Amino acid sequence: MARKAAGTLLMVRPLTGRTHQIRVHLAHLGHPLFGDDLYGGARMLLARPALHAWRLAFPHPRTGTLLRVEAPLPADFRAFLARLGIPLPPHRRGGL
Repeated sequence: MARKAAGTLLMVRPLTGRTHQIRVHLAHLGHPLFGDDLYGGARMLLARPALHAWRLAFPHPRTGTLLRVEAPLPADFRAFLARLGIPLPPHRRGGL
């Protein structure tokens, strides 16, 4: 977690696969995601919800083997964090 006056970078782990779970809960707490028009987030510095799933893990539908997929942080999200003065989390600095 990194906190600045303009916002806070959170790492969250959803408990279910319910659509919009993170967005709804944060908005309910009075902290909607930046760029989230649907749940009241300001479209400031980012033209989409400030949400990125950097790692997913799920069982393969046929074999049951656990699949893990990691995705790089998109350039717009990196730029967004830089403009807010929020450093990348340690696990994201080395490339992914």
